[in-house]
Amino acid sequence: MGLLDGGSPLSWAETKKNADLIRETGIKQFLSLYERFQGLTDDCLKWGDEIEFTVVHFDHDKKTAQVQLTDPALLERLQQAENADPGNSPTAWRPEYGSFMLEATPGKPFGGATGDFNEIEPNMKLRHKELNEMLAHNTRCMNITCFPRLGCPSFSNPSFTPKPDSSVSRSAFFPDEAINPHPRFSTLTRNIRTRRGSKIAIHVPIFKDVNTPSPFLEDMSQHDEETQAGQPDHIYMDAMGFGMGMSCLQVTFQACSLAEGRLLYDQLTAICPIVLALSASTPIYRGYLSDRDCRWAVIEQSVDDRTREERGLDPLENDKYRIPKSRYSPVSCYLASEKYNDQEIVQNQEVYDTLRTAGIDHLLATHIAHLFIRDPLTLFSEQIDQSTTTESNHFENIQSTNWQSMRFKPPPASSHAKIGWRVEFRPADLQLTPFENAALVMFVVILTRTVLSLNLNFYIPISKMEENMRRAQERNAVLDQKFYFRKNVYTADGQTAAMAADSATPSDDDYEEMSIDTIVNGKDGVFPGLLPLMDSYLRDIGMDVASRCTVSRSFELIRKRATGELKTVAKWMRDFVAAHPHYKQDSVINERVNYDLLMACDRISSGTEHCHELEGDP
Repeated sequence: MGLLDGGSPLSWAETKKNADLIRETGIKQFLSLYERFQGLTDDCLKWGDEIEFTVVHFDHDKKTAQVQLTDPALLERLQQAENADPGNSPTAWRPEYGSFMLEATPGKPFGGATGDFNEIEPNMKLRHKELNEMLAHNTRCMNITCFPRLGCPSFSNPSFTPKPDSSVSRSAFFPDEAINPHPRFSTLTRNIRTRRGSKIAIHVPIFKDVNTPSPFLEDMSQHDEETQAGQPDHIYMDAMGFGMGMSCLQVTFQACSLAEGRLLYDQLTAICPIVLALSASTPIYRGYLSDRDCRWAVIEQSVDDRTREERGLDPLENDKYRIPKSRYSPVSCYLASEKYNDQEIVQNQEVYDTLRTAGIDHLLATHIAHLFIRDPLTLFSEQIDQSTTTESNHFENIQSTNWQSMRFKPPPASSHAKIGWRVEFRPADLQLTPFENAALVMFVVILTRTVLSLNLNFYIPISKMEENMRRAQERNAVLDQKFYFRKNVYTADGQTAAMAADSATPSDDDYEEMSIDTIVNGKDGVFPGLLPLMDSYLRDIGMDVASRCTVSRSFELIRKRATGELKTVAKWMRDFVAAHPHYKQDSVINERVNYDLLMACDRISSGTEHCHELEGDP
């Protein structure tokens, strides 16, 4: 969830007064980091994943399931081993937005040895086991992206009534008690709403089943005027918690240098929509079956703090910019080559000029200046005055609240672990099983090695990547949608992808629309396929038998999911609901359907039941 400062949180009005100071100090902190670390080279590959668990309480007599609001002491118990022996615990635990959520990572990063691939799934299983062993009777940790009835009456245990007139979110559905008690989270919630000038408004198309009303429109007459702003044939949600209360799978890599990090950022940007479609696992929101399969658009809308002027609804009078996207969005520009940045990039000109004067190149200055069109969202009174050379919290205040599909991360200001330039891959929905999550992680990690080893070039126009992100969220996108992808991914000897892009003239002939099957598995005369390219790389480096078996199992899952032989989690959930005897084909996920769906998810996640439709052969 990003930077977790502590102290006395300021109101939005107080934060806004200090916004220019935060930006000015943050840029000075970035320049200090750049000056100190721009020459880092030969950093070894380190990488790790991040999983966010949802804690669920089951009432087996009533056949109901609720998210379990946990005691902060639970996190303290989970962190005991890490705190007792820093750097040597196999797991690390952190708070997340929902008080029913916990974030878990490996205790230390994996490295460049192929044998590390054998450790991913066991470590994920260990995290799952550690949390479950500390939970009360009838309470389980779940590998689900979104609790299906989040925001429905009595969705939490204990249950609380929303207070739309006085809560930090003003939500009619999501009570403050479901927000983690750390002051950062409630402050974010309040300040996003206050800065926006209205409640959050999230709209997701409803799935039209045979008995779904047409038009579908909920009766919101008992709620306030803002809550009545639903749209026909859409599910309505009104709080940050509906987005940040969801879970995902992320992977962070340490690059060997600044230049390599920028290149990886660019090349993985083109892969984000492909992995988003392959990982689709979020078809249900607030007790309704939607017509989307991924969380992305919901979380985009859940933290959209843009004012009416910034959204283009009113003339610019009080604000500086028209901003086309939410703070949570696909990336806006490449970092290593400019040729395919085909959209206008809104940027803070003062920040850009400061960076250029200090010697930062145009592309990196553009990226940072684009991030810094945003205001800081949280500020603690104790944190206002900061060093520009030994701290980086004001830079991270802006950086960590730009939740884009990729994140480029400089080394921390005080790094005792010699942390280098990093790239964070952020689009994937969470999967039900450790095997599925490990397979996606391996796919992305090995793809980065293949890109660098074979000097592959995935550049397409940023506008086409954004269209791919939109298509990836459509129902059954992995089979039904086509995606823009580069046709010739090879570069000349001695060239990197950025060098190849810079020396070419972008053309519509560079790319075409392909199925995910073609992109992943290849098609003769059209595209070599990501998996065949990765296999070629693995043959070149040699790999021990155990690691090769592990990777082959993972690749087989990716291959079969791309062909449709294995279902996405979203498809599996839809089919489960459709076949349930208590489902009335009206798009409503009632308590009994929810209970049985989550019980099945728990059996699959814990390994007590093997799901061939998701995992393939044991």
